[in-house]
Amino acid sequence: MKNIVIIGGSHGIGLETVKILSQEHQVHLFSRTAPEVSLPHVNHSVFDVLTDTFPIDEINVPIDGFVYCPGSINLKPLKMLSNEAFRADMEINFFAMLPIVQAIMPKMSEGSSMVFYSTVAVAMGMPFHASIAAAKGAVEGFVKSIAAENAPKLRVNCIAPSLTNTPLAGRLLNNDKKKEMMDARHPLKRVGTAVDIAEMTVFLLSDKSSWMSGQIIGLDGGMGSLNVH
Repeated sequence: MKNIVIIGGSHGIGLETVKILSQEHQVHLFSRTAPEVSLPHVNHSVFDVLTDTFPIDEINVPIDGFVYCPGSINLKPLKMLSNEAFRADMEINFFAMLPIVQAIMPKMSEGSSMVFYSTVAVAMGMPFHASIAAAKGAVEGFVKSIAAENAPKLRVNCIAPSLTNTPLAGRLLNNDKKKEMMDARHPLKRVGTAVDIAEMTVFLLSDKSSWMSGQIIGLDGGMGSLNVH
């Protein structure tokens, strides 16, 4: 049984990841609210990445896996984005993550794995994504750097999804017409699900991905590499 630390797993992709992992592993979950469902092998601590200091002393075992889930979706034209909006996206996606990673790094075990999340918009260049693409671009660069710095002891990878049907994306998919339009934009003709991303997360944490590190994995319904229009 591995010890997996998950930051922000009370809903969406994080919750689906916790559901899968808790069947076989011990999950140490740090989030603002506890999951609404009762799950085995889950220790929950109340933690807000934007206001709290990470309670590293609560973890008294070697860490075999780490996942950072908090993120944002802020889609606006550049002229409507304030400097404060850019700072807010950078804060939750990148700067709030840094002290957590620095705190847990000494406790990561030999052969352990870390997983982060980006967006297809970093590689593609999509309108109205300037702020989130900038923040997630920082995450991608960070992932590759710490993957190189910590090889071979530690593997670090990043998933770059397209639009995924989670509470975070609720306003983009809140009626049938919007969902049909978003489905049609993808070569595989559907937006992602939280389970799609969770399954890849679990794979990257497992020994089945033991020869993968420093990768940005496009899990995007073909959006980032196929032109079928």
